[in-house]
Amino acid sequence: MAECLYPLTPLEFFEDKPSTLTFPELTWKVNSKNRYCIFHVAVINRQEKVFSLIYQTRATKDFITYYIDDEGNNNLHLAGKLSPPSRLNTVSAGPTLQMQRELLWFKEVKKIVRPSYVHMKNNEGKTPRELFTVEHENLRRAGEKWMKDTATSCMVVVTLIATIAFAAVFTVPERNKEETGTPIFLTDGWFTIFVISDAVIMFSSTASIMMFLSILISRYGEDDFLFSLPAKLMVGLITLFPSIVCMLLTFSATFFLVYKEEKQEILPKLVAALAVLPVTLYAVLNCRLWIALIDSTCWALCFDLVSTGFLMEIKT
Repeated sequence: MAECLYPLTPLEFFEDKPSTLTFPELTWKVNSKNRYCIFHVAVINRQEKVFSLIYQTRATKDFITYYIDDEGNNNLHLAGKLSPPSRLNTVSAGPTLQMQRELLWFKEVKKIVRPSYVHMKNNEGKTPRELFTVEHENLRRAGEKWMKDTATSCMVVVTLIATIAFAAVFTVPERNKEETGTPIFLTDGWFTIFVISDAVIMFSSTASIMMFLSILISRYGEDDFLFSLPAKLMVGLITLFPSIVCMLLTFSATFFLVYKEEKQEILPKLVAALAVLPVTLYAVLNCRLWIALIDSTCWALCFDLVSTGFLMEIKT
C-alpha cells in the first residue's frame, strides 16, 4: 500500500475549488489489492478530513464509493475492519471511547454506499456488519471490562459517601439552651450549610449510584457504546463530584459549629482549607476523563462528515 501514499497534506491534493483535484491521477491510482489508494486508504485509516475532501469531488466519488476490491469488500467492509493502532491510540480515554469512534466511522461510511452494499457479502461470506463484529470483538470486550471496572470502583466510593450522609442526619451537631431546651445551632448559618450540604450529598450520590448500577447491568451490545454507555458514565462521574464537595463542606461546617469559639477560631479555618485539597485532586485527576467523555458524547450527536465535512475547518 505504500506505493499509493504521497508525502502530501490533504490540502495539497486540492486547488481552491474542492471539486477539482490538484493531482487528479492520484484519485484513480489503484494499489495491489485493486483499491483506489486515496479514498480507500482514508476509509481504512479513519482519515476524516481526507475522506470528507475526496467525497466532495462529486463525479469522482460516485464511482469510487461503489467500487469493490479483489477480496469482495466494498467501502463499508473496509470501514468494518479494525482501525490501525496508530489511529485507535489517538483516543486515549479508554477502549469504550475507542469503540464509540469505530461505530461512528462505520455509520458515517454507511451513508455513502448503495443500500444493497449494506448486506453484501465479501469473498469470506461476511456482510459489513458481520465483519465489524468479528474485527471489533476484542475491543468490545476490553470496553466492557473497562466500563465495569470503572463503574464498580466509583460505586464503592459513592456508596460510602451516601452512607456517611445518611448517618450524619441522625448525628446532627447541636446544643440545647438550658432555659428553653431549643438547639443553639438552629439559627446558625453554618447549621443551614450543614443541612443543605447533607441533602445534596444524598440526592447526588443516589443519582450517581443509579448511573453506575445501570452501567453494571447493561447488556454491552455494540450500539450501546455509541451513546448510552459513555453518557451514563459521564453523568455518574459528574454527579459524584458534588457528593465529594458537599461531604467535605458538611465536615467543615461541623467544625465551625463546634469549634467556633474565638480562642479556637484557627482550627475550623485550617480544616476548611485542608478540605480544598481532596476536591482539587479529584478534579485534576479526573479532568481529562471528564473532557473526553463530554467531548465524545457531544461529538456523537453531531458527527456528520457527509453533509458538513471538514472542508471549511481545513481552509480556515
